[in-house]
Amino acid sequence: MPRTGGDALVDTLIAHGIDAAFGVAGESYLAVLEAMRRNRNAFRWLPCRHESGGAFAADAYARFTRRPGLVMVTRGPGAGNAAVAMHSAAQDSIPLVMAIGHVPTRDKGLEAFQEIDYHQMFGKIAKAVIEPEAPDLVGASTARALRLAVAGRPGPVVLVLPRDVTEGDAGDKPLPRVGRRAPAGADPAALAEAATLLRGARAPMILVGELVNWEQAQAEVVALAEALGAGVMAAYRCAHSFPSDHPAYLGHIELNGPPYQKKQWAEADVVLALGTRLDGATAGRHTAIRPDQALVHVYPDPTVLARFTAAVPMLSDVKPAVAALRAALAGFAPPPDRLAWRQEARARHERFVTPGDVPIQGAVDMARVVAEMGRLAPADATVVTDSGTFARWVHRYHPYARPDTQAGSAAGSMGYAVPGAVGAQLARPGKTVIAVAGDGGFQMTGQELMTAVDNGLPIKVIVADNGVWGSIMQSQRGKYGAEGAFGTTLAAPDFVRLAEGYGAAGFRVERTEEFAPAFAAALKHDGPALVHVKTDPRDITPFGPWDP
Repeated sequence: MPRTGGDALVDTLIAHGIDAAFGVAGESYLAVLEAMRRNRNAFRWLPCRHESGGAFAADAYARFTRRPGLVMVTRGPGAGNAAVAMHSAAQDSIPLVMAIGHVPTRDKGLEAFQEIDYHQMFGKIAKAVIEPEAPDLVGASTARALRLAVAGRPGPVVLVLPRDVTEGDAGDKPLPRVGRRAPAGADPAALAEAATLLRGARAPMILVGELVNWEQAQAEVVALAEALGAGVMAAYRCAHSFPSDHPAYLGHIELNGPPYQKKQWAEADVVLALGTRLDGATAGRHTAIRPDQALVHVYPDPTVLARFTAAVPMLSDVKPAVAALRAALAGFAPPPDRLAWRQEARARHERFVTPGDVPIQGAVDMARVVAEMGRLAPADATVVTDSGTFARWVHRYHPYARPDTQAGSAAGSMGYAVPGAVGAQLARPGKTVIAVAGDGGFQMTGQELMTAVDNGLPIKVIVADNGVWGSIMQSQRGKYGAEGAFGTTLAAPDFVRLAEGYGAAGFRVERTEEFAPAFAAALKHDGPALVHVKTDPRDITPFGPWDP
């Protein structure tokens, strides 16, 4: 039997340490599925219920394995369904490779059945769109897609695979060599300038972003913060990039931050941004950095650095830059006034994350629910949050004290949590993985709970159900008054019965005191479990009015 392009694809993936793929089977890549079947002792195929779910699962798998995540989709509708995850991966700097089964090469350009020009469709989102034109080029193209996905700033890559290319004879070409990512180091002049600014700062603030956790640089950043006496804040959805129980940690930046965070941000005179692209949520619609604040921006992508007028732009990975800064600051002792400022800011943060100061009108206090979740779950549990106002309760009250304990779409893409938990659980066997979703987000991709059941992945799902599209309703009320809420109520199924129908355990919570025993039972259950928490639509957020 000849070695097909599909064989070349799977052989190259395995050689590069890629051992799993997510997706929905399609007739446009039957040869790839056959190659996976023949290699099922070395490669795992996880069939999902929707392409967006498969792509989100692959995204989460990449986050925690630190290797490119692979989603396989069929042409046209399949690629369109997964496009939302490509955008999310681009904004989160996740190396997600989407392999698309395409029309045969002879049909290209004829508006063939389900044909789309993927160079046009994904050219502005993906780092590259690669399309081998012959079976013997599949291996090299696959290897290039994997390298590009992790090069510099990680991100998504599209690999287009015409059907005849994957089914044709790939010959006996040797497998492509496994390449290594080239690390980026900091410029000595920039390091010296940054060290001078940090030594002389009155109130230096370190802002940790998505690449700190990706590079597993938390320990190095902790050591730098201690040497500097600096405060540390986490970029949006990057709370696990610095231990929340450390005295230097001053909070997670939200879409509309609380007054105490605005105060400490106003007091900071030097900002060291490590591995964050300073997205609109983190940087307050790109206005948070004031002209009188000195910004030292460390990031491995010159395009991102060029968006801001940093006092010191540093084209570098996080780890080498932090190591070099520590060396440049050898012998420095933080002034007492700086440490006193940080201690006062930390005290304000600790008061903020203690439940009890948000008035609750319903029977469930989400602050206490989230605090109980943090108390009962293992310290190294991964919490995957969906997008929606419910997530702010998690961001405020859940302690992220260890690396690899958080995932969620910084792009605000709903539907991430359940499939993301599937990918995270496969990447972290033996660890507890918790998906927290709203009733809206769960109804988008909650069917991936069946994927978890089908594959023996014991994820735990918490559905915060308030029966409304909370953030949109808040915006309507703010703009048009109470009567302006329209089109934002949301009917839902019985989530407990739905979970049981999928083969998972289900638990219902209608009062705060019911959560702890229900969640403890879900954790104890040896398979997937869902806890349905019924909340009041008046208790939408623990922050101020929604300001998108």
